[in-house]
Amino acid sequence: MGDSSSDSFLKKHCREFKEFWAERFPYTDVYSRFISRQESLPSWSESDVNEFIASDPVHGPILKTTREAANIALAGSAIGAVSTAGLAWKYSRSLHGAGLALLGGGVFGWTFGQEVANHWHQLYRLDTMAAQVKFMEWWEKKCQRRS
Repeated sequence: MGDSSSDSFLKKHCREFKEFWAERFPYTDVYSRFISRQESLPSWSESDVNEFIASDPVHGPILKTTREAANIALAGSAIGAVSTAGLAWKYSRSLHGAGLALLGGGVFGWTFGQEVANHWHQLYRLDTMAAQVKFMEWWEKKCQRRS
């Protein structure tokens, strides 16, 4: 790349944005190796996840709790989507309004459900990203042993 004075505003802003988050997100390098692979890892099943949870006494329970929190967020999304779409349809009889309410309610419900789950399961005390990275490393090793 040329010197920084000849870079466009957008390139400079993008580079600074990446540097900013690279300093604050410690798993960027570790997690990126799973995202930007030449060959993607095969899909895993529920039994594979349960096997990891049983085999890793440190990160297994954290991953299990994280998955439970995701289910709470999913339930919140469904409740939010259906209730807001229902109210929009009841009062406006507008298909596009009900559709937008469905989308907005789903996003709000997911966000609210995730916050409830974070506090209910106290996820703020756990390193959930480390547990997910350990699971991905475990899955990668298990797939390499199979081949």
